[in-house]
Amino acid sequence: MLTKKEQRLRRSRQTRIRIATQGVARLTVNRTNLHIYASVISGDGTKILASASTAEVEVRKDLGASGKGANVAAAQAIGKRIAEKAKAAGVEKVAFDRAGFAYHGRVKALAEAAREAGLQF
Repeated sequence: MLTKKEQRLRRSRQTRIRIATQGVARLTVNRTNLHIYASVISGDGTKILASASTAEVEVRKDLGASGKGANVAAAQAIGKRIAEKAKAAGVEKVAFDRAGFAYHGRVKALAEAAREAGLQF
């Protein structure tokens, strides 16, 4: 029997294969109980072009005294931040890689905030 993490990684494998054939930069999302992380990875998968997470010091200050990174508001902030950093790195179009996580809640909030900030996927 597969563990919860193994099931998620199995789900993510097919997406990664499909994105690799497109040869476009990918926006990957990882969420933990405490934080949410986003990275823009080059089309060939060799370089991280931009990254943002709720674990960063500046972001934690913006989130307030609690520094909670495990809510929808924090995910929206990261979505906006990753879009700005990606644009600064010269990336406009990305493929969204949710890494086997359901497109719901924090993952959805991050994706929609990145779209609103001008990232296309």
